Amino acid sequence: MEKISGSAAVHLRMTKLLAAASLISVAITGAALAQDGAGAAEDEADVLDEIVVTGFRQSLTAAINVKKNSTSAVDAIVAEDIAKFPDQNLAESLQRIPGISIQRDAGEGRSITVRGLGAQFTRVRLNGMETITTSTDGASANRDRSFDFNVFASELFNSIVVRKTAEASLDEGSLGAVIDLNTGNPLSYDEGTTFVASAKAQYNDLSEDLSPRVAALGAWVNDEKTFGISASVAFSDYETLEMGNNSVRWQQARFRSVGGVSCADANAACDEVANAFHPRIPRYGEVGHDRQRLGATASIQFAPSEATKVSIDGLYSKFEETRTEKWGEVLFRGNEGTMDIRDYVIQGTNMISATVDNAWVRIEDYRRDSSTEFHQLSAKLEQDITDTFRIELLGGFSQSDADIPLETTIIFDDRDTTGYSYDYSNMKTPVLSFGPGIDDPTAFQFAEFRDRPSFLTNKFRNLALDAEWDVNDNIQLVSGAMYRRFSFDTVGYRRDSTYCSAFTCEPGTYGAPVTADLADMFELGDAGQPSGNTNSWVVPNMAAAADLIDLYGREAALRQAEDRGVIETVKGGFLQANLTGEMGNMAISANAGMRYAHTKQSSTGFNNGTEVTVERTYDDWLPSANLAIFPTPEFAIRAAVAKVITRPTLGSLTPGGSVDGFNYRVTSGNPFLTPYRATNFDLAFEWYFMDDAIASVALFKKDIKSFPISTTTTGTYASTGLPLSLIDPGSPAAANPEGRPWEIRSTGDGPGANVKGVEFSVQTPFTFLPGVWSNFGTILNLTLVDSDVDYEIGGNIYTEPLLGLSKKAANGTLYYEDEKFSARVSVAYRGGYIDGTSATNNIFEGYNSSMNVDASIRYEIMDGLEVSLEGINLTDDYRDRYTDLYEQRNYEYNHYGRVFMFGVRYKL
Repeated sequence: MEKISGSAAVHLRMTKLLAAASLISVAITGAALAQDGAGAAEDEADVLDEIVVTGFRQSLTAAINVKKNSTSAVDAIVAEDIAKFPDQNLAESLQRIPGISIQRDAGEGRSITVRGLGAQFTRVRLNGMETITTSTDGASANRDRSFDFNVFASELFNSIVVRKTAEASLDEGSLGAVIDLNTGNPLSYDEGTTFVASAKAQYNDLSEDLSPRVAALGAWVNDEKTFGISASVAFSDYETLEMGNNSVRWQQARFRSVGGVSCADANAACDEVANAFHPRIPRYGEVGHDRQRLGATASIQFAPSEATKVSIDGLYSKFEETRTEKWGEVLFRGNEGTMDIRDYVIQGTNMISATVDNAWVRIEDYRRDSSTEFHQLSAKLEQDITDTFRIELLGGFSQSDADIPLETTIIFDDRDTTGYSYDYSNMKTPVLSFGPGIDDPTAFQFAEFRDRPSFLTNKFRNLALDAEWDVNDNIQLVSGAMYRRFSFDTVGYRRDSTYCSAFTCEPGTYGAPVTADLADMFELGDAGQPSGNTNSWVVPNMAAAADLIDLYGREAALRQAEDRGVIETVKGGFLQANLTGEMGNMAISANAGMRYAHTKQSSTGFNNGTEVTVERTYDDWLPSANLAIFPTPEFAIRAAVAKVITRPTLGSLTPGGSVDGFNYRVTSGNPFLTPYRATNFDLAFEWYFMDDAIASVALFKKDIKSFPISTTTTGTYASTGLPLSLIDPGSPAAANPEGRPWEIRSTGDGPGANVKGVEFSVQTPFTFLPGVWSNFGTILNLTLVDSDVDYEIGGNIYTEPLLGLSKKAANGTLYYEDEKFSARVSVAYRGGYIDGTSATNNIFEGYNSSMNVDASIRYEIMDGLEVSLEGINLTDDYRDRYTDLYEQRNYEYNHYGRVFMFGVRYKL
């Protein structure tokens, strides 16, 4: 007898299980063929086409109907109309759904996690077509598969559908969820002309910026409702500030002397200080975000008969940001051997306070101009061939460009400051005191300059043909074929150098003298700093410094390691059976099927100066089944099982790597990373206990076979095996490659993991209460998730949750609505989570819990005209980031302020 391997046996058992589920569903339905299909589930896309929503409560009702009428696990948000999502962007709207948490950038939602799985595990479709958008954050452009929701204004969309369980008919590539964003259908509007416009004034109390936010929609439908057109536009221009402190991790190192005693020879005090952790780059500063967001949609629908409908949809978005940073810091990192420590306090493993002489003080001025431009055009033909057979043809393309034409840093150093002190007795808000000279430009030297323009382009090409055959009133067969081509290209340039590598320096100096015309004074605002902190210092005048060295006239050198790309082509198809019927008095619906995907991947990059292309192919068979049982019309039980896949991060798939001689960092890719593969199990109980109300419990489990994991180690440059020629010629490492340890980053196939959890949700209007109390209602969600992953760090095994997974997440909304007035208050909580394995002997790094409170008030002055007041982040929640999970050392603690929006909206 042939022996079956463990993985093959699991696959065989899974296939048998799904086959059995399909047969059971067919048998149940077959027994009910003679009965009415009253419990049949309608396709939620068709339901959304017909929704007419006139108020917040009605929008909740529409969302409940989408959920109830679906066979698989679905949640939805339906806007009352254009400009009625109560959030800054789509990410913030999505956090209202059970199991979804968001990560913020500059105080604004950017990416999401679904049931503990990060943004790269979620597929996003715009008007039915898979797509991707990228933008920039504090570190770099998004080089992942994740979708940046902050690119789009929420005003452009009228519904969001989150599909939490897989179906064969859904695009593969999702361990988390498939999210459908819909910009609306012209034929869903009334005959004639529809026009809606809104205008808001947006105020941030930290930046004290008052900015505009406007949106408008126009639509026209003929009297026969056979032809319709619509277009919408949204624009905002605003500024936010981010203030706080940052340590850039903590590390251990040996100083030149401790308490006046040289550390050239071993002694107890020097050893004690060397073994304790101290902040690498302690600093306070200000980060500015000047953002513009422009979005537009257009749609044409033509339905010459009930059997034919043609839709053409276009979407455009441009998201521009100028990010500025001003820091006053001490560069302990690698320079401890020139510094003298005294009056120190060691608490546990940390040197929480000390006074430092010969401190390396650095002041930075940073600016990055970035632009994300997205456009998509798609067309869909829906054709009934007969009363029982129909086809749908969908095709289109999208492109997302994330360009950074300017990313400049000007650095002034004073490398022998005396009397600097830091005190992290309060880890969140340390006292950093720089002593004399921090406000004197002549105490500094122009030491380094950097400019790192980069350009990233993602392109999608989609074509799909689906067919539906109604075998009878209870059985429908659906099949389809698809083709997708995705390309990822990025290129980067450098104008980086130390001053003395680019120009002649006087003997004994490390840069050019700083004069008053090269510097400005900086005053730190409300960064949460305690008394005794230094709150003003000189900063470089970037324009003057750049002109002095003709920075932008210097040739930008191509970085071979950043010239890389991936082309990914996926071909495949699916077959699925949709089943509805009754068994006894229970309505039942089910679907079961198989999806096949053939992936061809071509990765190009530079390895040791030579361009290398690596090609590979792999195949996936992805069975899935969903079952919904209604023991009563008010109660539903849902079960689902599926094999799912998520392909590896694009930026990690290219061969070769990059060398950063300024930060002593080596990063390498791996084109042979194994995709994330998992088996998902879901079980849900839903009780529709009164009109427009639901109470539900959903259990889920994800058995992840393996997943890529980033690793960071410390070593010599020689240990990497890379040639010295890859080090930036003008960087400090070029002159001294082994001057300090290098941070070596790579990606490999990590261990498997289990993710399991439960979602609780209650949504109800208070119509059962008397009088005015019946106008209230509430939405409450709680998600508990757990996972165990064995991470190997520094030769030790640590068992912790999956990266990016919050064990607890909750959100709640209390609302009131009558004919004229509506109000709501929303609270979103996300528990802490680790997001990396960290470095410099820290064990993991991540974020502590966050809580955001938002509120809105609307009043209808007259028919079609209303005014609104909204508040976002009313408690001014701080972003609290740590390094080392067990020691909770400060990494970052900053805030963005509260946002208030005053608006008016008119509908004709």
